[in-house]
This record gives sequence, C-alpha cells and structure tokens, in this order.
Amino acid sequence: MKPTLVVLAAGMGSRYGGLKQIDPVGPNGEIILDYSIYDAIHSGFDKICFIIRKDIEKDFREVVSSHWENKIQVEYAFQQLDKLPAPFKVPEGRVKPWGTGHAIMCAADKVHEPFAAINADDFYGRSGYAQLGKVLAENTNPNRHFMVGFPLKNTLSEFGSVSRGICRKDQNDLLMEVIERTKIEKLGNDGRAVFTDDDGSKTELTGNEIASMNFWGFMPSLFNSLGELFEEFLSKRGQEMKSEFYIPAAVFSMIQSGKAEVKVLESADSWFGVTYREDKPRVQEDIKALIAKGVYPEKIY
Repeated sequence: MKPTLVVLAAGMGSRYGGLKQIDPVGPNGEIILDYSIYDAIHSGFDKICFIIRKDIEKDFREVVSSHWENKIQVEYAFQQLDKLPAPFKVPEGRVKPWGTGHAIMCAADKVHEPFAAINADDFYGRSGYAQLGKVLAENTNPNRHFMVGFPLKNTLSEFGSVSRGICRKDQNDLLMEVIERTKIEKLGNDGRAVFTDDDGSKTELTGNEIASMNFWGFMPSLFNSLGELFEEFLSKRGQEMKSEFYIPAAVFSMIQSGKAEVKVLESADSWFGVTYREDKPRVQEDIKALIAKGVYPEKIY
C-alpha cells in the first residue's frame, strides 16, 4: 500500500505576518509546499490530504490544487475549533486552534493508510521523503511509527528565536523523549545555540541535537490513540484559552505508555523554512541553488 502525505496547513502564520503557506518562493511562483509535494510524488506517495481552515479554502485551492490535482489524488480535511468529541465544547472567547495533534485527527475520515505528516511551510528535502516512503510501505507493525529528524543547527533562523522539539533516541534509534524548547536562538556561526527557559535561565546547545520538525511517518492506528489522548487533554486543559494539543507530546505519551514505538530517521538534507518574513529571501536563494544543482527542474509543474 502506497503512503499518503498529510499536510498541516491550518496555522495562522502570526509571527510571519501573513498567510505564509501560499507565499511564493520559487522562480515561477512556486510555494514551499510545491517542492514538498514534488518530493513526495517522487518518493512513492500517491495521495495528499491537506488540513486547512475553511476561511482559507478558496485561496488554498487556487494556489495549490490547480497545479497538482491532475498529478496525484487530493483530499481536504478541515481543522475546525468546534470539532470536539462529546461532551466537550469550545470555551467562550477561544479563537486559537487546538494544535497539531488535533489537526491530524481531523484527517481521520480521509486517511486509512500509512501516512507522512508535514508542516506546509517547511522545506524538508528529498531524503526524508524517500526514507519515509520506503519504511511506510514496508512496515507491518501497526504500533511502529517514524520521525525524520534534523541537526538543530540546520533549523535555526537568523531573525529571532524558534521553537523546536529536541529528541533523544536509544541505541536502536527508537525515540525516547521529545522536549519542547520554545526560545532557541543562534550563538554565532559555528552551529551552537542557546535556549532561554521561562525563568530566564539559559542553556547552551551544541547544535548537533536532533530536532523534530513535525516530519512524521504514522500508521493509521495513530488516530485511535490520538482520540483517547485528546479527550484526556480536553478534560484537563480544555477550558484554557491558548492550550494546544501538540503531536510531539502525544507521541511521547504513547511511547511512555508502551502503546507505540517511534523509529528515528535522520535526514541528509538541510531543512529550511519561513518562520519570520525576513527568512523569505534566504529561502528563495536556497531554492535557486537547488535548481542550479539539478535537484529540481526550473518548473516543477
């Protein structure tokens, strides 16, 4: 069974100052997501499920679907604030989405096969898709999932702090822990970084730590586990205005309870993304360099 690509594209882009999911970065108006789709198709994926918000549906379909619907099967799922299990309800005044774990849950009716999950606005490179395409097609253990990690130093921005899930794995490359670090900044140009904790204390990082960039490979059994964990989350934090159900935290909970194991795959490619608007020119230059090397054609659709 060929895997599906699930694209998380419902984010608000608040730090970027606009709808960065559909902001052009390629020489012919391509967006970052176009390169992800191109890589996925060339790595054995035969379906895409976009998870978006209803209010961006028109723009998203025009910019993305018009290029790809004749090349690969396309589905849409919608992350809606009120898409909650009974008896839970959205607290009055909440506008923030419920997070990446909830977003993936919204695709449960559209995805019944192994799938990769990515952020729409992150460039991951061909290596990760090739690895996931292979292991997802071959895996027979419904409780074994996968994560593609990147060296932390390859995931930082020149223009401000970033949030990253820092990972630890065992000798068998199985994920042991994902620690969310919300304020990581570069320290010079040698790869080092510094993490600032909520109390103001600072911890230096080598830059070689494995960072989770929300590049996952899941078996469809994930949906049942997410449903259970989301209800638990809502019972504890469902009345908070800004609480989020993050997929790394959910995966870690599944590992701790023995319900799942996650094999860590490491990408040979450089990750890049647009966290801040000032990141865009560098992304454009990186795309040009990859085209010049022949990794991508001048026109990908």
